[in-house]
Amino acid sequence: MSLPPLPIQQRTQSPELQMSLPVFPLPILPDAPPKSILALQGLDQALVQAEVVNPSSRLPIIPKGDDARTGLSERTRRRLIELGITELFAVQTALLPFLLGSSAMRRSLYSPFDLLQDVCVSAPTGSGKTLAYVLPIVEVLSTRIVTHLRALVVLPTRDLVMQVRETVEAIAKGRGLKIGTATGQHSFAHEQSQLVADMSAKLSGGSSKVDILICTPGRLIDHLNGTPNFSLQHLRFLVIDEADRLLAQSFQDWLAQVLAATQPPRMVPETSETKTQAPLCDSLAPAFLRLHREVDLHTDIDEKKDVSCQKLLFSATLTSDPGKLAALDLRHPKYFVVQGLSEESEIDGIPNIIAERFTMPEALKEHMIICEAPQKPLMLFHLVYNHSVRNALVFTKSSESASRLVRLFEFFEAATPSNENPIAVRSYSSDLPTNERRTILEKFKAQEVHLEV
Repeated sequence: MSLPPLPIQQRTQSPELQMSLPVFPLPILPDAPPKSILALQGLDQALVQAEVVNPSSRLPIIPKGDDARTGLSERTRRRLIELGITELFAVQTALLPFLLGSSAMRRSLYSPFDLLQDVCVSAPTGSGKTLAYVLPIVEVLSTRIVTHLRALVVLPTRDLVMQVRETVEAIAKGRGLKIGTATGQHSFAHEQSQLVADMSAKLSGGSSKVDILICTPGRLIDHLNGTPNFSLQHLRFLVIDEADRLLAQSFQDWLAQVLAATQPPRMVPETSETKTQAPLCDSLAPAFLRLHREVDLHTDIDEKKDVSCQKLLFSATLTSDPGKLAALDLRHPKYFVVQGLSEESEIDGIPNIIAERFTMPEALKEHMIICEAPQKPLMLFHLVYNHSVRNALVFTKSSESASRLVRLFEFFEAATPSNENPIAVRSYSSDLPTNERRTILEKFKAQEVHLEV
């Protein structure tokens, strides 16, 4: 039996019906994560854990006896002292023990079962990066018996190639290592004859006349695609100097081609057609040898790529672009950053290596004059003539500006014939031929040219 509905007045007074809607809290903004967490989001953990090196670090070179601090042999240390180098700079004190430590693996030509870590170094210009990779290359390759291309140094310009070659030749003097360059300064056929011993027959392991090749990326790709028996299969060191600048160049996708060329060739079963070819095992690096050719032995080492090629990247600034880092295909990379620690270089107690841009050399003093643009040449003349500034480099924004400034100095010198000590000023730019640029540099080193613009 149903009950009659309650009156409206009684329904509104019922306690069960007086329940209000549930109350939810208003939305609020969450607490912002620390700056250190935001700055490091999306970055490789190895980059976050980079080793920060104090730029004032120095290490005297001991000429005799064992030196476990650096791993350098006594012969190399004596050679450095002959060249007037008596101490190592910060980047060298950190990198040499890592590359030439007590482990025999690090000093061996190939280590197929102990994978070598790749290295990324950020250090200011003039801090000794070139010597930091030349010394390990010379030490390791000095043990080689057969000549193969085992060290490849890629640089963005021809001038840098020549500078690095001079350093390698000075350090490697008397070691028997053969050094070559490829920059496009000479004809392609001439470079081929200097790099490859035999271009007539196809050799699976290549045929190299040099142990160390220093080159620009464009010319390197030309030889990879157009020089028979030019091979990177035996590569032990791949050095990319001025890495940020080179990674920004997409010339023929050079980096991908180089990394692909360092991979071991795929072993194929022997057939009647392949019997007449040169044996693969006679020319491959030890890391890629197989004990049995007719049976496809599959091991964990076959899963690893470029197991014996160690990549060394050097730059004045450390890239934090995940895309660029991924393109390098780095293997367990170790990062070194030469940077003084200060309050601005830390975020919540963590070294701010990501925000770091440029670090000046420790011994460099900086001065700045603020003036209007038309007064800049006058200020430069004041410094040169009233403060006897000599043996100086002057940078301008273009080769045209350099030529105008040199012409202005020539007018000033001609207007003051009574000057007992005339100043020799020369312009240096890409407009000049290579031989003329080299001559200007030599005269500048000999202080026959006082100002190089």
